[in-house]
Amino acid sequence: MSGADALLPGIAAAVWGTGAFACAAAAGWIASRRDCYGKVRRGLVLALLATFGWALSGTLAGPDGMATTLLESVRNLGWLVALYGLFALDGRHRNVHPVRPLLGALAFVSLVQGISQLLLIKLRLTPDFHQAYVHTLVLLQLLIATGGLVLVHNLHVGASRQARLLVRWPAAALLVQWGFDLNFFTIAYLAGSSPEGLSALRGAPALVMALLLAMGARRGSEELHLRPSRAVTFQSISLMLIGAYLLAMVAIAQWLSIQGGDFAASMQLLFVVTASLIALIVMPSPRLRGWLRVTMAKHLFQHRYDYRVEWLRFTRTIAQGRANPASLQERVIRAVADITDSPAGMLLTEAEDGRFELAARWQWPTADVPAEPLPAEAVKLFETRSYIADLDELRLTGEADRAQAPVPDWILAEPRAWAVVPLLHFEHLVGLVVLARPAHVRRLDWEDFDLLRVAGQQLASYLAEQSGQAALAEAGRFDDFNRRIAFVMHDIKNLASQLSLLSRNAELHAENPEFRADMLITLRNSTEKLNALIARLSRYGRTQLEALVPVEADQVAATVVAQFKGRHQVELVEAQPCRIAAQPDSLEQVLSHLIQNAIDASAPHSPVFVRVANDGVLGDIEVLDSGTGMSAEFVRTRLFKPFDSSKPGGFGIGAYEARELVKAMGGRLDVESREGLGSRFTIRLPLSATAELIENLNAAGKKVA
Repeated sequence: MSGADALLPGIAAAVWGTGAFACAAAAGWIASRRDCYGKVRRGLVLALLATFGWALSGTLAGPDGMATTLLESVRNLGWLVALYGLFALDGRHRNVHPVRPLLGALAFVSLVQGISQLLLIKLRLTPDFHQAYVHTLVLLQLLIATGGLVLVHNLHVGASRQARLLVRWPAAALLVQWGFDLNFFTIAYLAGSSPEGLSALRGAPALVMALLLAMGARRGSEELHLRPSRAVTFQSISLMLIGAYLLAMVAIAQWLSIQGGDFAASMQLLFVVTASLIALIVMPSPRLRGWLRVTMAKHLFQHRYDYRVEWLRFTRTIAQGRANPASLQERVIRAVADITDSPAGMLLTEAEDGRFELAARWQWPTADVPAEPLPAEAVKLFETRSYIADLDELRLTGEADRAQAPVPDWILAEPRAWAVVPLLHFEHLVGLVVLARPAHVRRLDWEDFDLLRVAGQQLASYLAEQSGQAALAEAGRFDDFNRRIAFVMHDIKNLASQLSLLSRNAELHAENPEFRADMLITLRNSTEKLNALIARLSRYGRTQLEALVPVEADQVAATVVAQFKGRHQVELVEAQPCRIAAQPDSLEQVLSHLIQNAIDASAPHSPVFVRVANDGVLGDIEVLDSGTGMSAEFVRTRLFKPFDSSKPGGFGIGAYEARELVKAMGGRLDVESREGLGSRFTIRLPLSATAELIENLNAAGKKVA
C-alpha cells in the first residue's frame, strides 16, 4: 500500500465528519430562525438532518458502507420533499404540471434504489449478475442526480423576482450536491467501480450545502450578490481559453504520438511549433481582444458597460492636467474615445465668431479638415436632435437618407471616421468629437448612445467652464486697465482742482509777492506729482511699489500739511521723530488723499489735525477731523469698495487706493468713525529698523529651509 492510499481513510473521515458537523449546525441555526425561508424552513431542516445522518454514517461506516448507501436514498428523498416546498413558495407546484410527476418519479426511483440496496445484501448473486446489478444501481443514482439538476434549473429560472432572492441559496446548495453526484456516478459507471479518491471527498458537498443554506438564513441575505467585476471576468475567461488551448495541444500531441508511427516525434515538434506561431500571431491582436470583450459584454452581462469603471476612467482622463501635458481639448477627445476603444479622434469647437474650427487632434494627424468644418445648418441639427452619428451606417444609406443627417461630407469621406458625438451645454453645441474606427468594429446601440450622450454633456460643461474662465481672465485684464485709468483720472482730478483754485486766486492776488512765491511752490509740486503719476503708470496693477526706503514720516507729514496752507486749516499737532520703511511718493499721496477727504467731510472753519507718533515698532500717522463721520456699516461695506462714492461726481477709489498703497508698503490703514462726531484715519507702517529685522529673519528662514 502506498503512502497516499494509507492516508485516504483518514482524509475521508475528516471530510465526511466535517460535512456532518456542518449539516447539524446549519439545521440548528435555521430551526432557531423563524423568519427565514418561510414555509419551507422545516423541510430544509429535515433534509439537512437526513444529510447529517448520511455524512455521519460515511464517517463511521465508511463512504461505501451499506448503511451509508441506504441513508443516501433517505437524503435524496428529504431534498426532493424540500424541493417541492420551494416550488410551492410562489404557487408553481400547482401551475407547472411537469413538476409534480417528475418529483414523484424521482422519489419512486430513490425508493427503488434503497430497496435494491437491501436486496443486494440479502441476495446471493453470481459475479457477472452482481456486476450488472451494481451498474443498474449506479444508473438509478445518475437518473436521480440528472432529474434533480433539471428541477433545480426550472426552480431558479421560473421563479419570480422576489422568490428568486429566496430560492437561490437552496438552489445553489442542491446544484453543488447533485452536480458532484452526477460527476461521481458518471466516473463510477465508466470505470465499473467506485473511485476511491472522489468517494473520500463526497462529504465536501455537504459542508458547502450547509454553508450556503446558513448564509441564506442570515438577515439581509436577499441583498447579497456575487458580482465579479468585468476585469476579473475577462481575465478568468482568458485563463480558461489559455487552459483549453494547452489541453487541446496536449491531446493532439498525444494523438499524434499514437498515430504518427515512426514520424511521431517530428509530427509532434511540427505541430507544437505551428501552434505556438499561431498563438503568438493571434493572441496579441487588438481585433481579437476587442471581439472577445464585445462578446463577453453581450452574453455575460446585463449591460455593455461597467458604469463605475467607465466613470472613474473618464474622471482620471479629464483630471490629468498636471500629470499629463496634453491640453484639455486632447483629453476631451481621449475621454470619449476610451468609451468605444477608438484609437484616435478630433475635436471641433466654436470660435469667437460663432463658426466651428478644428481645436485639437488625438493620434490622427492625417485627417484633412477644411477651414469651415461644420456649416451652420449642421450645428442646428446637432443641437435640436442631440444626434450621435454612426458613420458606417450612414455610408450604407442612400443619398436621400444621408441628406437628413447633419454630418458634413468631408467626415463621411474620411475612411477612418466611425462616429460623431456632439457636446451639448444647455442645448447649445459647444463642440463635436469625431472618433476613429476601433480595431473590432460593431454597430452602436442604445446603450452606446446613452453613455456617449451623457459623457458629451459632461465634457461640454468642462469646455464651457474653460471658455468662461478665459473670458473672465480677459475681463479681469480689462478691469485692471480700467482701474489704472480710474486711478490716473482721480489723481489728475485732484491736480486739476489745485490748479483751478490757484488760477482763481491768481486773479485776485497776482500782485502779492507772497502769493506769487506760494504759487511757484504749488506749481512745482503739481509738476512733480504729474511726473510721479506718469512714472507710476508703468507699475500700476496690483499696486506694486518700488523698493522701500527709510523715510522720515514727521517730515513727510509737515510737507503735506504745508501744501494745504491757505486752503483749509490743517494743523500738525504732534510730530515725533519717526523713521519708517516706505515709498516717499506713495506715502505722500496717501496722506494727501486722507487730508483732502477730512477737509471735504468738515465744515469750512473746522480744523483737521495731523499727528505723527512712534511706539518703538510701528510709526503712526493720524488724520483726525470733526466732520460728519461715517456709520460702522458704511465703513465695513462701502468705504473701501472701489467705484462706490458718496460724493457727487466722485470716482470712489481714493480710500481703496490709499489702503492698497499702505498694504503694499507692509502696513495697514485703520479707521475709527462716529456719525456726527468725526473720523480718525491711522496709517501704521513698520519702523525702518523693524522692517530690516523682519527682512533678515525671513532671509535666515529661507536659508534654513
